[in-house]
Amino acid sequence: MLSEARAKNAAMHITGHLLYTKEVFVQCIEGPSESIESLWQSLQKDTRHYDIELLARGPIDARKFNDWSMAFSSYPSLNRYNMPGFFPVDESGMTQAAEQCATV
Repeated sequence: MLSEARAKNAAMHITGHLLYTKEVFVQCIEGPSESIESLWQSLQKDTRHYDIELLARGPIDARKFNDWSMAFSSYPSLNRYNMPGFFPVDESGMTQAAEQCATV
């Protein structure tokens, strides 16, 4: 699913970060407003996703995840294949990438 999201995001000029801890996903996405809206609509219709909440939305001065169509942070055990753009979470469930997303 992550590989598919990365390809779709790259085609739509979307960058961002996906955090998975404690059975919860938190996603920070950035890009052209029409691409973000299209992705948001798609996520809401996707039956694999539920209880989706929009935490913040608005313009930004510069991208925080310019190098990643979707960086990913989670437990180190989920990175068995040394995925590019993977950032292991610390004991509190955070990473530097996740902290960047939290400062929106």
